[in-house]
Amino acid sequence: MATESAPTAYNLQKKLRRSRTAPAMVSMSDLHMTQSVRFGPTSLVRQAAFLLVIYLSLGVVVYSFNRDHFSGVETHPVVDAFYFCIVTMCTIGYGDIAPITPFTKVFACIFVLVGFGFIDILLSGVVNYVLDLQENLILTGRQRRLASHGRGGFMDCIVDVAKGRMRIRLKVGLALGAVLLCIGLGSLVLYFQENLDWIDSVYLSVMSVTTVGYGDRAFKTLPGRLFASIWLLFSTLAVARAFLYFAEARIDKRHRRIANWVLQREITIEDLLAADLNNNGFLSKSEFAIYKLKEMGKISEKDVMQICNQFNKLDENNSGKITLPRLLQSHL
Repeated sequence: MATESAPTAYNLQKKLRRSRTAPAMVSMSDLHMTQSVRFGPTSLVRQAAFLLVIYLSLGVVVYSFNRDHFSGVETHPVVDAFYFCIVTMCTIGYGDIAPITPFTKVFACIFVLVGFGFIDILLSGVVNYVLDLQENLILTGRQRRLASHGRGGFMDCIVDVAKGRMRIRLKVGLALGAVLLCIGLGSLVLYFQENLDWIDSVYLSVMSVTTVGYGDRAFKTLPGRLFASIWLLFSTLAVARAFLYFAEARIDKRHRRIANWVLQREITIEDLLAADLNNNGFLSKSEFAIYKLKEMGKISEKDVMQICNQFNKLDENNSGKITLPRLLQSHL
């Protein structure tokens, strides 16, 4: 029996032999799932647009049937309703249109609470999808240039090759550029359409995109409110994304500083005793790597124990290794 089992295992290994550069089978399925989520069809954008239309339509209908219950200067019923819904959802609160009856006040409370979560979760997901798609296009362009010219060229300044993504500093720069573009566009419309001077135009534009909204200035004309309804929806998201990238850059810098300190620090006897998971008096490469990752804060003791428990479940014979015949036997 022993002589028959050895050739069988050998033949199975020959049939199932894979390339050394190929990822594990589980990783391939996970990668396929990740790619389908991040770079799938435009169903996410369509779903977001559909839900946004329903949400805003509900607000417009409620406002249109209760126009006398809101205070403020009127321009056009539909435009005013749409403008009020966007200003409320983006939590700006100019105060130029405000509810004055108990029903409309309750409606405004519910509308802003739902809208606050809606714009944070759903629309931010759409922004992430667009940014991930743009990043994927940049990475694909670099890979093509690398395959044709043998070097990435200018793309190497944009892409972090080790992490396979855009450099965080470039993301911050692009986000800040988008914020300045939104502020500049809003200032131009306020100056030429709302007849404000340049100081007040820039002032109201900044107060709007940062969702401060003191209420001393607001959009009063029909074209201005129509522009604000679209402009506020995207500019507030751009500002939020810029601050998020800025915080990510600071955290990334801190992690790199900690990683450099951990890698340059000499190991001590206390470190050896703490990193010796098997208690055999010496460190293997895997034990050393795990200890350094724990020092960097990338993994915790709980993570290591969960992984070891999963390994022990697969290693039923306590042999200290997982073999291909054993995996095939467990899947049959």
